[in-house]
Amino acid sequence: MRIVQLTPGTGNFYCGHCLRDNALALALRKRGHDVLMVPLYLPSVTDEPDAGAGTPIFFGGLNVYLDQKMPFFRLVPERLTRVLDSPSLLRAAAGSSSMTSADDLGELTVSMLRGEEGRQVRELRKLIAWLKTQPKPEIICLSTALLSGLARELKQQFNTPVVCTLQGEDTFLDSLPERQRAQSWKLLSERAADIDVFIAVSAYFADVMGKRIGLAPGRLEVVHNGINLDGFEPAASPPAPPALGFLARMSKSKGLDTLVAAFIELRRRDRIPGLKLRIAGAMTPSDEVHFVNKLKGRLHAESLFSEAEWFPNIDRRQKQEFLRTVSVLSVPATYGEAFGLYVLEALACGVPVVQPRHAAFPEIIEQTGGGVLCEPNDPSRLADALEALLLDPARAWQLGRQGRQAVREHFSVERMAGNVEDVLRAVAARVEGGSRPDRRAQAALDARGHNKA
Repeated sequence: MRIVQLTPGTGNFYCGHCLRDNALALALRKRGHDVLMVPLYLPSVTDEPDAGAGTPIFFGGLNVYLDQKMPFFRLVPERLTRVLDSPSLLRAAAGSSSMTSADDLGELTVSMLRGEEGRQVRELRKLIAWLKTQPKPEIICLSTALLSGLARELKQQFNTPVVCTLQGEDTFLDSLPERQRAQSWKLLSERAADIDVFIAVSAYFADVMGKRIGLAPGRLEVVHNGINLDGFEPAASPPAPPALGFLARMSKSKGLDTLVAAFIELRRRDRIPGLKLRIAGAMTPSDEVHFVNKLKGRLHAESLFSEAEWFPNIDRRQKQEFLRTVSVLSVPATYGEAFGLYVLEALACGVPVVQPRHAAFPEIIEQTGGGVLCEPNDPSRLADALEALLLDPARAWQLGRQGRQAVREHFSVERMAGNVEDVLRAVAARVEGGSRPDRRAQAALDARGHNKA
């Protein structure tokens, strides 16, 4: 199949959505598909070969912002706007917070969801014109429902079905100012009609978004995320002394402050001698100034600063090495996490996890058997769960072993790509044949036992 994948980039830090989409594109290519990965907004940051390397960036962040804020900018000749899509210029702009106020993000979100009726219509025309220079796609995939405003025009121009991944949009939309939040959810519900099928990354999130934007069961499939397992291997021996691990963006929403508080409590209890805290993941300049430095100050005040190590913005190899240095991993996210690739990465290295009992975590823990759940947003209960596991090395080893086996069997990138391929073939056949589904493709979906919302 000829597939176009549209994925927003971050410019300067790793993002789970980007890692997932990039790995999927590479895996689909290995399965013989012609996948054109198109970055939007900012350059992609990946920990594997960039599936979009050599492809121009569309809806460049600077042009999108200026189209939104300055009506006269829409009169600037198109050839001049291309200068602002320079990857180096966009990477530099990504480090600035001046364009990401809540109001600005809300206005931009509403405009993007309006698609051909929004202020970024020139950028949409540029994307369509370029895609017409490429082989005609058989299917177009959107990385997020926040891009659903593009679907109507893309379908009309290419007579091609559009599939959209659902992976965490609710948290972003709910963070917008009230007026723009209501507008965005309304527009998303309306524009969802232009999407042929949605793919949710967990049954939990399929249920959330199915209800919030009113999706009929036949328009929503579940395909769990998978990872490239190359290089994810267990440590030769357990870390000594034991160490708590965190691997995600260093932010409040990921619950890093909760884990720090649990670590402080565990050190006060002193039942696990020499316990260390090792923290890795994406960190933006804003994260460091407004959040991370405060946590470091708290550890310093407890005379524990030297007992914690920080590893910001590590690459794939460093991430794998990091996981082999921790006894247990916990990312006690405070919001409704749609999946959490870090759980799979830890389990792939045989590291058990302790996660909050909400969002997609119960689903992942149930299907992998690789960890335990605890009450969310409660440092003391988290400390209890971590302590119980650290004091029982045999159980921790067994959970890690079970989790590793489950990830290798059910959560590899090859498994994810095969499941996505089944969905795409069924959608393409259904659209081509009108209302008649392709029996072979549909049988593949049914055999996988897809959850329906």
